[in-house]
Amino acid sequence: MGIAKVLIVDDSRTSRRLLREMLERNGFEVAGEASNGEEGWQMYGQVKPDLVTMDITMPKMDGIESLSLILRDDSEAKIIMITAAGQREKMVEAIKRGAFDFLTKPFDEEKVIQTLKDALN
Repeated sequence: MGIAKVLIVDDSRTSRRLLREMLERNGFEVAGEASNGEEGWQMYGQVKPDLVTMDITMPKMDGIESLSLILRDDSEAKIIMITAAGQREKMVEAIKRGAFDFLTKPFDEEKVIQTLKDALN
């Protein structure tokens, strides 16, 4: 399948940088970065990534709304939600709406990479 392209959607520059470093270290290609859900949804159509990591809480448009729009446009989209501890209700909502899985901050590199690999298979 070649190198998997990932779109990182997160309003935290630090989180985006940490994810980018982790992914690149493990052989993924970062196809793009977006800082809010609206930007993420628009970029998805442009970069056509294999996977998306999507923060839940963001300005302008949150991750759940962005997830819904991306899946409306591409029902095959693989989206992994990123959440801070204590956002259980939003996680359940995201999974109901079609998120593949979720990861919690702070990131555990092994879990991040394994979850992305699971999504690709």
